Amino acid sequence: MKILVTGATGLIGKALLPHLNHDEITVISRDPARAYQLLGHHINALDSLESLPNLDQFDTVINLAGEPIIGKRWSEQQKHIIEDSRWNITQQLVDKIKASDTPPQTFISGSAVGIYGNQHDKTIDESFTIEPNNTDFSQQVCSRWEQIALEAQSDQTRVCLLRTGIVIAKQGGALAKMLLPYQFGVGGPIGDGQQYFPWIQLQDMVRGILFLLNNSDTQGPYNMTAPNPITNRAFSAALASTLHRPHLLFTPAWVLKCALGESSQLLLDGQRALPNKLQAAGFNFSFPCIEQALKQTLGID
Repeated sequence: MKILVTGATGLIGKALLPHLNHDEITVISRDPARAYQLLGHHINALDSLESLPNLDQFDTVINLAGEPIIGKRWSEQQKHIIEDSRWNITQQLVDKIKASDTPPQTFISGSAVGIYGNQHDKTIDESFTIEPNNTDFSQQVCSRWEQIALEAQSDQTRVCLLRTGIVIAKQGGALAKMLLPYQFGVGGPIGDGQQYFPWIQLQDMVRGILFLLNNSDTQGPYNMTAPNPITNRAFSAALASTLHRPHLLFTPAWVLKCALGESSQLLLDGQRALPNKLQAAGFNFSFPCIEQALKQTLGID
């Protein structure tokens, strides 16, 4: 299979590519030399999509590109970077799919559970009716991102959308940022800790993408989240327990708001998102429970 991948040097991309080593892989990277260093020389790395007039030569496109949405304050400049890194490359891919005589059969494109907005403890799956919220930046980003991707849908191309939760991985992402305070025994819940924490272990994330890739009946949005979402307080307790550390402190909401500004909503809002559509299609999670996922991720018995 000939596969085009964007965002291949990110957390999910680096974990996914070794599972595609029997396929012919082309990646789009602003730094092809770094892509070869990270991913190996069996791939073909291009610095942009401009050299491709269309995508006739590809069977599948996997679009994982996007500036990390958390970690920096959402200045107007940073918001534009976050938007452009998702919307622009997705639009380029869609335009080239539409310009193809024999377009890729499958277009798998990123999104996030942030599309649902803050839903407190309400249980939601892919059938949930999303109410637009003009004050919710992450929802606006995801909504437009999905709208662009769905423009590629046709009788020849199916589109799958990855509504991704918080990816549990040791080598990057949210868990890597959380580990240090917990290892020193000063980790704890954020805010009141009642916000739901929609998570997925990295191996299940990769397996989920491969499942969608290999099942031609799948299309539309999929919650890439474990079937047992938990509150931030429960996650925090599970992480402290896994590390055999105390769980006594907490981070007040006002501290986060002062430190992160508007982007603190990613930590203070929650989605109790269930992967009903993925499971109904026949996918089975290797790590459905957070305790098991943390132990495997951190290599702790």
